[in-house]
Amino acid sequence: MAVVCSKADWFVTSCSTTLVAVNLKQSREPFVFDCSKAEKKPKEADVDNKSAGEGSEEKDSDSILAFAISASGKHVALTDDHKRLVLFCTEPSWKCISTRWVVRRCTSLAFTQAEDELYVADKSGDVYSFSILEPHKAGELKLGHLSMLLDVALSPDDKYIITADRDEKIRVSFRRSPYNIQAFCLGHTEFVSSLLVPAGHPDWLLSGSGDGTVNVWHYETGRRLHSVDMRKFGLDSENTEKRFAVSRIISSPDGQHVAVQCEGFPSVQLFTVDCGTESLLKPADTLTLPLSPWDVTFDSENQLWVLLESEDMKVLLYRHSEQHWRLCDSESPELKKVTNALQTQWHLFKGSVGLESQFKHLYKVNFDNMASYLQKKQERLDLENKKRAAAANGSKPNKKSKTESGPVPQSTS
Repeated sequence: MAVVCSKADWFVTSCSTTLVAVNLKQSREPFVFDCSKAEKKPKEADVDNKSAGEGSEEKDSDSILAFAISASGKHVALTDDHKRLVLFCTEPSWKCISTRWVVRRCTSLAFTQAEDELYVADKSGDVYSFSILEPHKAGELKLGHLSMLLDVALSPDDKYIITADRDEKIRVSFRRSPYNIQAFCLGHTEFVSSLLVPAGHPDWLLSGSGDGTVNVWHYETGRRLHSVDMRKFGLDSENTEKRFAVSRIISSPDGQHVAVQCEGFPSVQLFTVDCGTESLLKPADTLTLPLSPWDVTFDSENQLWVLLESEDMKVLLYRHSEQHWRLCDSESPELKKVTNALQTQWHLFKGSVGLESQFKHLYKVNFDNMASYLQKKQERLDLENKKRAAAANGSKPNKKSKTESGPVPQSTS
């Protein structure tokens, strides 16, 4: 699965074991980092993890599971399947600051606005904080859920940690005292797959889910302000029973636009942010694509980048002009720079084409015990009725023949 993100002047993408970063403005060589060549875990740490029951029967790989870019673009962090947490600085040139190890495999990373801490959410439901100022300091456990965490975000003032889990819950906790819960945002009927505090609206939270909806919350009170069913935009017109997840929600830096990507569909839905109506997200354009996108991101100039799941490593660039999103010329210098850099790494992306849904195993499985009981009961009754009917049909002629023949004469001596 390929993932992209853009902050400041950097366009960053990861796939398989490799992270690739391209500077959109400066004539700098792309930065490429291969996790398979990164620092290995000390043997003592392996022994400690195995004794704790972590991964004793699993084989770790070097595939990147998540990465994040700080607001200024000066720091980047990634975590991989080998449970490494690698921290980079990007100025004046890319440099690996530290390699630390997490306890469990991670699902999401988030920098504070102050860029002094990095928050890491993992599959066991825990959130750890790692210092940026002390890059070799071990992580500290901050909070935990009873279910797998799928995303983590921070409020723009760094006051709250917002976490989303597999059991439809969104929790808003105080960052400085995470045991104090400010609110829950409840309303999704499937796992919460994506969180976003949109630019320009620091009191809003946008959430996407496996139920195919995008919700807008006032997260400090847990109140839902607006809900959008993505099926209304023709995403599932052929099969209304098909389940799909909202895989990405992003907002433009100017806070005027929101883009939503749903997994498995060759389109991206654009919304205009409108605070003056009940429909806070007003549908704008639907970008119909030749293939399903791997991921989408906005850059610092409010341009929308789309990375397609294609064998020719196709990247599309859209600009907002005259109230519509229009496809940019393929000769755009920025687009050519990114495309050329990614095509040289095509061997990394090739293995991710056509992979199964990353959300497939997160859906709830419902067991209707009463329906199963009634079905089996009916099957037993039908079988008993058939047996009775067969027995009645087989014995009736015999009884009749005995009756018609009269009493059996007794012999006399």
